[in-house]
Amino acid sequence: MKKLIKNAIIVTMNEKREIIKGDILIEGDKIEKIAPTIVVEDAEVINADGKVVIPGLIQTHIHLTQTLYRGQADDLELLDWLKERVWPLEGSHTSESNYVSAKLGISELIKGGTTSIIDMGTVNHTDSIFEAIDESGLRAHAGKCMMDYGVGVPATLMEDTEESIKESIRLLKKWHGKSNNRINYAFAPRFVVSCTEELLVKVRDLSREYGVMVHTHASENRGEIELVQKDRGMRNVVYLHKLGLTGEKLILAHCIWLDEEEMKLLAETGTRISHCPNSNLKLASGIAKIPELLEMGAVVSIAADGAPCNNNMDVFQEMKSAALIQKARLLSPTVMPAQQVFELATIGGAKAMGLADKIGSIEEGKKADVVIVNLDKLHCYPSDEVDVVSRLVYAAQASDVDTTIIDGNIVMQNRQLLTLNEKEIMKDANRLISQQIKRANVKK
Repeated sequence: MKKLIKNAIIVTMNEKREIIKGDILIEGDKIEKIAPTIVVEDAEVINADGKVVIPGLIQTHIHLTQTLYRGQADDLELLDWLKERVWPLEGSHTSESNYVSAKLGISELIKGGTTSIIDMGTVNHTDSIFEAIDESGLRAHAGKCMMDYGVGVPATLMEDTEESIKESIRLLKKWHGKSNNRINYAFAPRFVVSCTEELLVKVRDLSREYGVMVHTHASENRGEIELVQKDRGMRNVVYLHKLGLTGEKLILAHCIWLDEEEMKLLAETGTRISHCPNSNLKLASGIAKIPELLEMGAVVSIAADGAPCNNNMDVFQEMKSAALIQKARLLSPTVMPAQQVFELATIGGAKAMGLADKIGSIEEGKKADVVIVNLDKLHCYPSDEVDVVSRLVYAAQASDVDTTIIDGNIVMQNRQLLTLNEKEIMKDANRLISQQIKRANVKK
């Protein structure tokens, strides 16, 4: 059935960045028409009077596999965070626990207006993550984590190189292009520290062969930089470029500790950068030079990372933090204005996913990934004479999201999830985390 959103304030994010009052007609998975008034028979009418309709928000670096570990790895530095807590817990995943972890994360994402993600799973049970994504209606590029090297990697995560590649190809062939192309595969070598050169080169070749993205971490932490320099003889981004991995098919999470050469490389090659401000703050990893990268022409998007290093998946918090930390770092209130930050979570994310012609803005012919936000709240007032994008970036909260539509399907309406059972997921999460802590034999 057609869907007709009526009387909305529409933040289009089109090329002119128009904000208009009007209606949106959705037919199938597409935005059919946008106009001041649309009259059509046989449509499901969604009254958005007084509400704001925005493009579905996009997060380009997520770990659904880690949502179950929220609060289990607080107040640790990155490498200790990984080795002492997160890796052992990831290695203890079962198919069921990975499935519930993914559903928990997806539920939070949808309720916060996120409609598309790039996800990195763990080494095992990745089918469970894809199943959760498929059932929920979320749009995603996702892939199994690949780890075949490194000190401190538990046996439960250490892979044989060929087996890691074989399993990744199996998952790609099974899931890539599924559900009306809503689900796509992305190879996910964890980071240089835990991958052999053989694996990275093979991933490069497979990415080219299948035309899919590569999603990894880079230059998040000074200790990581030192390890890569010692082991590979050069800095992180320079090494990835030497291997031929940089370019539009590569998305790098974090990119904090870059030198001038690396920044230029990322901008010139069109390599995608995923900025995760709150994760970087919590782990004390540092603050990425996002204004400088944008000035160079780099493609930058935004994400929450994972629940144990954030501790939530709220892109509204990420947007606000992305603006504020740069203002403080550069001692200039004019850097990272609201409009520029909102672009990171919409059209910037679409570019990162290679889907700018399909998502990231509200335009006729594009996918019907749209979110209705209710800013009729105390924390968003006064409403008159205030720029709506500024209200979204600086004042709005995830709980202000009223309705989430993905691929033309309503997945949340009036704050109620329609494709996932919220209470059941929370109950299962509590049951499974206790089992996982015992299985992983980790202690706080």
